[in-house]
Amino acid sequence: MIDSSSLQVKIFADGADIESITKLYKNPLIKGFTTNPTLMRQAGINDYEEFGRQVLKTIPDRPVSLEVFADDLEEMIIQGRKIATWGENVNVKIPISTTKNESTEKVIKTLSDEGVSINVTAIMTVGQVIKIAKSLNKDVPAIISVFAGRVADTGRDPVPHMMECLEEIKHLEKAELLWASPRELLNVFQADNMGCHIITITEGILKKLSIVNKDLDEYSLETVKMFRDDAISAGYKII
Repeated sequence: MIDSSSLQVKIFADGADIESITKLYKNPLIKGFTTNPTLMRQAGINDYEEFGRQVLKTIPDRPVSLEVFADDLEEMIIQGRKIATWGENVNVKIPISTTKNESTEKVIKTLSDEGVSINVTAIMTVGQVIKIAKSLNKDVPAIISVFAGRVADTGRDPVPHMMECLEEIKHLEKAELLWASPRELLNVFQADNMGCHIITITEGILKKLSIVNKDLDEYSLETVKMFRDDAISAGYKII
């Protein structure tokens, strides 16, 4: 039987809706928060810094990842330093490369050596993890976000992929592997079983924890009833 109460993997909520973030903050199961410019744009955020500071004010005691959006290495460093001053619990998200596919290793090393907690994001390959591991200061906390969900979208099994990534950072005691972009609740238990440190989930996936170990016969009947009720409600007829 799956036991959600014994999960060791830390669950971070992913989103940009301040109302939802505030509600999830009250949930002790949520150990941290992440967001990104795409989620913020979808949520209608207009002022990046105002939103970032508001989130950090709302969440003063759990990790919060906020991303730079510059596409120039030096400007990334400048933005990273500024974001780092917004709160002691902030993790500065740095993409694995610029849009021109220029490696951000310089940015990561510079900020990490300055004591900034980094969250390296948009990682897909083990090779990228190996490069990042060489750039991080071993004495400074860091998160390495591998987009396991997107890896799975390409037809690859994300579990052995993530296990390889975990192996490549095991010598970095303060670095944590994050399973990003999960597609289903099962991913939480897969991440937990393989020893992944963190997984980000949306509020929709979080809600599914309530049906862990649900009786499948009961679930089947509920599904049949749903189809029947929707057909009746829609007024469908076959003449």
